[in-house]
Amino acid sequence: MEDKDLPPSFVSEDHAKLFDKIDRLISAAADADLLESLQTFADFFDARVADYESGSKRWIQLQEDESTCFLQSLDRTAKLIKSLSTTIHSHQNENENYVNRMSGIQQRALSILEVEFKSILDDYQTSYDRDRTDEAKPKQLSSSTSNVQDAPQPELPDQNEPQPEKDEFLGYSDEMISHLKKLANGLIGGGHEAECSELYFYVRRNAIDQNLKLLRFEKFSIDEMQKMQWEPIEKEVSSWMKMFKNFCTSLLPSERRLADAVFTAHTMIADALFGNLTRIVLCYFLSFAEAVMMTKRSAEKLFKFLDIYEAIRDNIPEVEKLLSDEWLPQIKSAASLINTMLGESIFNIFIELEYSVRSDTAKPLVPGGAVHPLTRYTMNYLKYACEYSDTLEQVFREHKRIDSDTSNSQDHSQSPFQCQLAKIMDLLDANLEAKSKLYKDPGLSLVFMMNNGRYILQKTKGTGEMRTLMGDPWVRKRSSDLRSYHTNYKRETWTKLLQCLSHEGLSVNGKVMKPVLKERFKSFNAMFDEIHRTQTTWVVSDEQLQSELRVSISAIVIPAYRSFMGRFSQVFTPGRQTEKYIKYQPEDIETCIEELFDGSTAQQSKKR
Repeated sequence: MEDKDLPPSFVSEDHAKLFDKIDRLISAAADADLLESLQTFADFFDARVADYESGSKRWIQLQEDESTCFLQSLDRTAKLIKSLSTTIHSHQNENENYVNRMSGIQQRALSILEVEFKSILDDYQTSYDRDRTDEAKPKQLSSSTSNVQDAPQPELPDQNEPQPEKDEFLGYSDEMISHLKKLANGLIGGGHEAECSELYFYVRRNAIDQNLKLLRFEKFSIDEMQKMQWEPIEKEVSSWMKMFKNFCTSLLPSERRLADAVFTAHTMIADALFGNLTRIVLCYFLSFAEAVMMTKRSAEKLFKFLDIYEAIRDNIPEVEKLLSDEWLPQIKSAASLINTMLGESIFNIFIELEYSVRSDTAKPLVPGGAVHPLTRYTMNYLKYACEYSDTLEQVFREHKRIDSDTSNSQDHSQSPFQCQLAKIMDLLDANLEAKSKLYKDPGLSLVFMMNNGRYILQKTKGTGEMRTLMGDPWVRKRSSDLRSYHTNYKRETWTKLLQCLSHEGLSVNGKVMKPVLKERFKSFNAMFDEIHRTQTTWVVSDEQLQSELRVSISAIVIPAYRSFMGRFSQVFTPGRQTEKYIKYQPEDIETCIEELFDGSTAQQSKKR
């Protein structure tokens, strides 16, 4: 039968009979009629392969029955070659010629499958392209990757939104998946498993790289990262976290589904390809984490280190679910190693906070007894750290190093992180106590302790995690300490003033001693002027504490002054004598008290 006499389709009664004869030939039932059919089959398949080589046909243009029969012919060719080489012993020279011819046709057919397999694989869409594609529009089988470099830069998808169904096969339609599956089966069945795997891996790795490039993922080396300022690194970490979550929870599951769909009949190949892709791309992400971690350690980096640690800890289990037993150990080990190193850095950074609090012995005083910068820094640092309390608990359990002093004093009912937090609080208290003693005025020293104690308490109570970690007994003790500072301040500052208003010693035999009274008013005026002049420069920035102090001072001073005036003011001769010794009215005292703790450099008492 000549090529021109062959019917256009593989599927016909004649060819069904021809395939039956070829199958018998494969089974080594050799006879002259069957060997003649071999020649016919070779001519027939050679003609079909030539059609593809000429470019007149494309795989995606074939009908279902045509593509199926082409693959069946390829499969029969492989079996014929094997049968002719091993089981047919007659006509040795003729058989060798058949083997050579069929091998040549087979290699040409396999080359066609490779080209078609890569062509369809290359017709993927990037995640950005898919976001722009109308879901109702049918997928076109034309390359969409030629303009990738010129595409606008996309934003990462919202991680809280479910992934659309169109992403199931990363931009490949069901028809494309069907073609890829058939082509993969044909290549693997024809002995081109390595070539098929290599093509698939190459295309899908490029696809992932392009997606990461569109999402602005940068592969910084350790040397490059160490030369960067921390601020741009922080921004890169924030982007990395979003991309890493997207990679683990969206991109990789889609890659897994794609590999399983294309290599349905070859699960070991699917596992190997997916595992290798995962290993390489995960290495990009973990290398970034390592580069960040290898920058010079400092306290400000703690929170980004914690972000990276949590991202790896929380998302790697999603990757592990997708891996076969062969690939799971090495992927798990690589991620665990990075997080162990991160945990060590996090632990050491937090421990260094203890050293910084302990060693802050700077002598300059905070003007007005205000909240010390060390208090603000430490408490804000702890506030943010406690937002990561669960993670820090995990890190401290894994990396705690208890020295002999700590082990002897440690409250064993507390977790390692709680112990460290309490230790820092105790060190801060001791440091502030030492700083308070640098003030010459005992009253100002107590205002300093009130300011800082109040700030610490408010920060602790305002952070649920920190309050839980420190516990209610600690909060009650801190509140009691503040009340003691308040009481001691009033005693230290106002007791001597109130002694000027004492009635004792002013009367002898029922008669008021005017010189003594004059001296009492003069002492009160001078002492109150000095308190007012001094304590208007003191600072109490917490409005509630400032109000509490003023109210408590007014409650003890104004009634005593009002009572003293009511009883003794008439002793003075009305006019100049009264004005000379009675400098303040009760309302003036109240006004002056309301001016205390404003931090003003100059205040004048107001008279009425």
